[in-house]
Amino acid sequence: MQGADGLFVSALLRRTTGTAAAKRVLDVVAASVAVVIAAPVMLAATIAVRRSSPGPALFRQERAGRDGHPFTVLKLRTMYHGVDDRAHRDQIRRELEGAGQIDGPVAFKRVDDVRITPVGRWLRRFSIDELPQLINVLRGEMSLVGPRPIPAYELDMYPTWSRARLSVLPGITGLWQVSGRNHLSTIEMLELDCRYASSWTLRGDLRIIAKTFAAVFNADGAA
Repeated sequence: MQGADGLFVSALLRRTTGTAAAKRVLDVVAASVAVVIAAPVMLAATIAVRRSSPGPALFRQERAGRDGHPFTVLKLRTMYHGVDDRAHRDQIRRELEGAGQIDGPVAFKRVDDVRITPVGRWLRRFSIDELPQLINVLRGEMSLVGPRPIPAYELDMYPTWSRARLSVLPGITGLWQVSGRNHLSTIEMLELDCRYASSWTLRGDLRIIAKTFAAVFNADGAA
């Protein structure tokens, strides 16, 4: 899945070997510590999800990783088990086609999504549902910071220029999360992801992580 100028010359040769290696070390060390610290929270959340509605506590979905290679993302389930994603597909398609612009850009997350359980809404508010993705980070499928990992069906709908975002690993948090998140349109999210992919630095990653902690503390999580 190349394109977009060779995925910006493969993200400037993965942002130089040394810097990329340092980013990986940061990911492994921080994710390892975070898994231990977050284990009690994840256990309590898992029990809450299982008791709140029928279905597994863990949600698995195939997403597009670096260079478009598929991987299975892990999250705590926040929706009722068995619901389909047609409404979300239609929303993304309408937005990319220019629909829904009467009152300004449409946020790519629906704040009134009836598929979300009461417990799931609380988990999203504090981003607790994202904690299992620390395992994805340890596996090397994700980074702590990077573009949002997207389902394959979204990738097929996005403009060609947005493929540049695939030159780096997707992240648990990223530039879009600390720049407006649910108040941003899909196009704005893609632009921020491409900006990150072309210019990320370790200092910038640390700054994004710090801002993410502030956002979670203020309960500015996903809708």
